Amino acid sequence: MSRVVVAFHSGYGHTRSVAQAVKEGAASVPGVSAELLDVTQTAEPGWASLAAADAIVFGSPTYMGGVSADFKKFADESAKVWFTQGWKNKIAGGFTCSLNMSGDKYSTLMYFVTLAMQHSMVWVGTGLMPGRQPGHPDEINRLGSAIGVMAQADNVPPDQSPPAGDIETARLYGKRIGEMSVRGVRQ
Repeated sequence: MSRVVVAFHSGYGHTRSVAQAVKEGAASVPGVSAELLDVTQTAEPGWASLAAADAIVFGSPTYMGGVSADFKKFADESAKVWFTQGWKNKIAGGFTCSLNMSGDKYSTLMYFVTLAMQHSMVWVGTGLMPGRQPGHPDEINRLGSAIGVMAQADNVPPDQSPPAGDIETARLYGKRIGEMSVRGVRQ
């Protein structure tokens, strides 16, 4: 059984909705179990889950053009794992959510790529073409990201936003991560 851990921080619940969709997508793949790990609650059991994972998907809201302080704290704490190369050859991916259509989400995704590369992980992009109607809330990959999932949430409760297209994009990405984890690149 391949294990996918979605390690995320969510400030207002919108990024949690995206994380849940990634988890559901990964878990839809036969032979894959998936779990959510709120990085603000990472204690020894959380680090053990990450160690046992075949794939780790990073998620954070984009605040001020980068990851949240809570996610950055988690990333800094992962230095102990980095020192032993404990995540080497694990599948990696990432997603982010912000209020604005751009919101400098690219910077957040590139932070995740850099974190994954520091850990000698293997990055997986979305594998999705941009939406045919860019920006339309029901379009898959409406923001046109190849690196990871970019979601946009309005300033409303998380059960109302991000829109259906962004949530489906996250599910499809989770499914891709799950499929790649089954193929296995770890030795």
